[in-house]
Amino acid sequence: MKTVLLLGATSDIGQALADKYAKEGYTVWLAGRNVQHMQDIATDLKIRHEASVEYFRFEALDYLSHQKFYNDLPGTPDVAICIFGYLGDQEKAEKELEECQNILDTNYKAAVSILNIVANSYEESGTGTIIGISSVAGDRGRQSNYFYGSAKAGFTAYLAGLRNRLFKHNVHVLTVKPGFVDTKMTEHLELPAPLTAQPQKVANAIFKAARKKNNSIYVLGIWWLIMAIIKSIPEPIFKRLKL
Repeated sequence: MKTVLLLGATSDIGQALADKYAKEGYTVWLAGRNVQHMQDIATDLKIRHEASVEYFRFEALDYLSHQKFYNDLPGTPDVAICIFGYLGDQEKAEKELEECQNILDTNYKAAVSILNIVANSYEESGTGTIIGISSVAGDRGRQSNYFYGSAKAGFTAYLAGLRNRLFKHNVHVLTVKPGFVDTKMTEHLELPAPLTAQPQKVANAIFKAARKKNNSIYVLGIWWLIMAIIKSIPEPIFKRLKL
């Protein structure tokens, strides 16, 4: 039986992925900070899918704990998915270093820290799938969210380099750009329905893309067109737009 490790399992997308992979017969390893929440998720999956589920405390910003966390897992997961992230407050980050650091560290530094460990493990074993949830916000810096966007741009570049490095070791790396997703992280935003995916749709798209060994996906295809247009706008015009 194959195993999936969900880093950030208590997020809405994490829970949808847990449900999808459990339904597909995977052993599910939940990793996150909220142990009680993970226990509830595990109980639900066991009842509904008769799934094999375990959960482990994982602190994304405690970098020094990452190697021990991975070493203490009961084995090597076949699939590792980095889901955790922090949208943050753009205006607050412009004025307060702590908010700026939280956005950059959570979305880039923490993800790189744990995935480096997974990547080294997979390179040695010659197999495995790494999936990183990046963002369309990383496709071009915009005044409304450039702290978050810059971190996700770095993460996208990191995943691309990791894919290039690990291909010859039979390790698959998938970059996922969901666009707007209806989650707790975005509940304070007014999102356009046609451009907004539900967490379960994101999970289904990820599972399908991983199985097909895609390199990178936009969960909703319309986002590829939107971002292609945004990236094509000349800088003298773009800097005048309120985006």
